[in-house]
Amino acid sequence: MALQRAIAAGLDLVEVSPNADPPVCKIIDYGKLKYQEQKKRNETRKKQKTIDVKEIKLRPNIDTHDYDVKMRNARRFIDDGDKVKVTLRFRGREMAHQDLGAQVLQRVREELDEIAKVEQMPKMEGRQMVMVMSPR
Repeated sequence: MALQRAIAAGLDLVEVSPNADPPVCKIIDYGKLKYQEQKKRNETRKKQKTIDVKEIKLRPNIDTHDYDVKMRNARRFIDDGDKVKVTLRFRGREMAHQDLGAQVLQRVREELDEIAKVEQMPKMEGRQMVMVMSPR
């Protein structure tokens, strides 16, 4: 009966809910339905915000102006909704003074505390100390 009506209307019979008792069907243009679903999927994909991980590289004996520039960039990244990976690289004899590097990362953490939280505490990875921060 429904199939005859669909053919008479020049449309398709689409099963909406096959597990219902009795099964539920609609008489619609199937191509148009698929097109609308595709548009809806594309629209939701456009609205999604991808979270990137931006990296800021520091050194243990960084100068104040250089540090301020790096912090300005870190704030901008966090305000944009991205995570920030703070990498502190040790070269040569700096490896003997890892406490200086830990102090720099502590300073970064305190300065960005109101807008970001520490996702990964500072840890050594070879010759560099890494900390990851994400927006609050």
